[in-house]
Amino acid sequence: MISMKSVNLLTSLLSDNRLIRANFSDWLRNLNIVLNMEALGYNLETQEIEFPGGDATSNQHNAYDMWSAADTRVRCYMLASMSNELQKQHENMKSSREILNNLRELYGENNRTARYEISKELFRVRIQEGTEVTAHV
Repeated sequence: MISMKSVNLLTSLLSDNRLIRANFSDWLRNLNIVLNMEALGYNLETQEIEFPGGDATSNQHNAYDMWSAADTRVRCYMLASMSNELQKQHENMKSSREILNNLRELYGENNRTARYEISKELFRVRIQEGTEVTAHV
């Protein structure tokens, strides 16, 4: 069982490191620390469990209920540790995995590299000698 002191520490870790776009890697690292402390780290790495149909066994229903409860907690941690703007963008997503995939698409390492390469090319663009500036404005 986690003590109140641990909960306060985890809460402060997330609130001190809120996701504000540019700090995605740091935020994700801190989120994983909190989720692992809460024994929820597996949730972001496992596939979503679909709601069991009418012919499902009690084990399948129990597995879904456990996954769903864990996913709700993870979503709450994720949303609580984001800026208000990002919360609004992600609050209607149905799973923590969906939120994470969207954030990786928006702010992941690959996007950082792509932005760097584009910026590098833009900074190297120059007007050719003899060309008037007004043609480029």
